Amino acid sequence: MNQDSTKISLTNRSKVVSNKKMTFMERFYLPAIFKGMMITFSHFFKKEVTIQYPEVKRPFSDIYRGLHVLKLDDDGRERCTACGLCALSCPAEAITMVAAERTEDEKDLYREEKYAKTYEINMLRCIFCGDCESACPKEAIFLTDRLVPSEYKRAKFVYGKDMLVEKKDARVDISKRQTPEVLAFKNDKSKSHNK
Repeated sequence: MNQDSTKISLTNRSKVVSNKKMTFMERFYLPAIFKGMMITFSHFFKKEVTIQYPEVKRPFSDIYRGLHVLKLDDDGRERCTACGLCALSCPAEAITMVAAERTEDEKDLYREEKYAKTYEINMLRCIFCGDCESACPKEAIFLTDRLVPSEYKRAKFVYGKDMLVEKKDARVDISKRQTPEVLAFKNDKSKSHNK
C-alpha cells in the first residue's frame, strides 16, 4: 500500500500554505515600517507613567512580599526554634541556620530550649515566594512590605539576625499577612501554642 494514499489528518484545522507573490510595496516593507513608526509616534502623546521615586512611592498591595523579619513574641523573645522547615521549603536554598541549646540565663531571649544561633538569608538568591513563611510552625518569619535596600557589595546582601530580628521598640505589623483562620487560632488560648 502506498503511503501517499493513506494520509491521516490528525485535526480538521490544517491549512494549505500558498506561495503568494508579494506586491511591490510589500517587497520594500514600507507598509510595515510606516505602521511601526505610527505606533512609536503615538507613544509621544500618551500620559507619562514615570513615578518620581523616592519622593513619590507607588502603592503596594497589602500582602506584598518584601524584606523578611524574624518576629518576637509578646514577651520580646525570639519565636524561631531552628527547626529548619523554612530552609527546607526554600526553593532557592537562600536560608541557612545553625541551631544551639538555650542556657539557663538566656530564658528571656529565646522562647524554646532550641534556638537559631545563626540565621542567614541570602537576598540575592531569595525569590520572595513566601514558602518560608508558610512552612514556619511558630510564626517566626514573615515577609513585610519593606523593600530590600540596594548595596554595592554582594556580601552585604547576606542578612543575619542583626538585620532580620525585629527590634523590641519598633515592632513590625504583619497582621495583613495572616489569614483569618490563623488569627482565630492565635486568639484561642486553650491551645498550648498560644500560652
